[in-house]
Amino acid sequence: MNELGLRKYPQFSKGLSLFQTKSFEPPQKFYVPEAENPSYRLTGGTQMLIDTLVTKIPLENIFFNSKVKSIKQTENHLLLETEKGKVIVADKVIMCIPPQLASNIVFSPLLPEELTALLPNVQTWMAGSIKFTLEYDRPFWRNEGYSGMLYSHAGIITEMYDHTNFEEDRFGFAGFLNGGAAAYLPKVRREFVLHQLGELIGELALKPTAYFDKVWSDEYIFSGNQTIQRPHQHNGHPLFQHSYLNGNLYFAASETATQYSGYMEGAVIAARSVSEKVLEGILK
Repeated sequence: MNELGLRKYPQFSKGLSLFQTKSFEPPQKFYVPEAENPSYRLTGGTQMLIDTLVTKIPLENIFFNSKVKSIKQTENHLLLETEKGKVIVADKVIMCIPPQLASNIVFSPLLPEELTALLPNVQTWMAGSIKFTLEYDRPFWRNEGYSGMLYSHAGIITEMYDHTNFEEDRFGFAGFLNGGAAAYLPKVRREFVLHQLGELIGELALKPTAYFDKVWSDEYIFSGNQTIQRPHQHNGHPLFQHSYLNGNLYFAASETATQYSGYMEGAVIAARSVSEKVLEGILK
């Protein structure tokens, strides 16, 4: 963030937070003490990270809607073929997609058997999660002494935070829904969300200006393997720390990082680790 000149601000947490253990009991109320390592948000949203990185790369070097279906090693290069038949010649290939998705790519020659077996069984962190956001015309919960933080074992909302922007001219919540809610239509999920919030923080919660949610289970997250896996299963695996196809293929997704795997910090660690290896190889 510092290198890109992006601005951060603390996650709002002042006031009463709620912990709901049973639907038929009042929620527990508690205050969150200031942490030594507080959480931060990016001014303008995390999309600013991507938008700023894009400005550092010539646009003609970015190919949209170009899903790679195969990677073939030749004597001097790697050839990538997309689903639309486009062929890209590369000296090095760094795979920054979830390992599960890499299992859909045909490699020639084949990757080592143990790596081929590993790829589809690496959990994509947060895969299957349901994220939601609510927007309001004013931060009524702040005015009533609530932090906007909610944790629940009883309702459709399992975790929620104040999502007001840096300028404090757009107000709302963001959080996660129970995984089982994926079976509901969006309008049904919205009804359950508003019902839960109405009971916990009052009638003003029933009148949002907007509601959005997203089930993270599309083709860019899963390889088609919908098996429920342990959180961080195989993340940071030793096999991801090596290069392949004669030292020209690397894995650098967040799930391959040896620290904070799956998180944004893990993505940075993975990228730095691989870039160092690539530069070392070039300088030899």
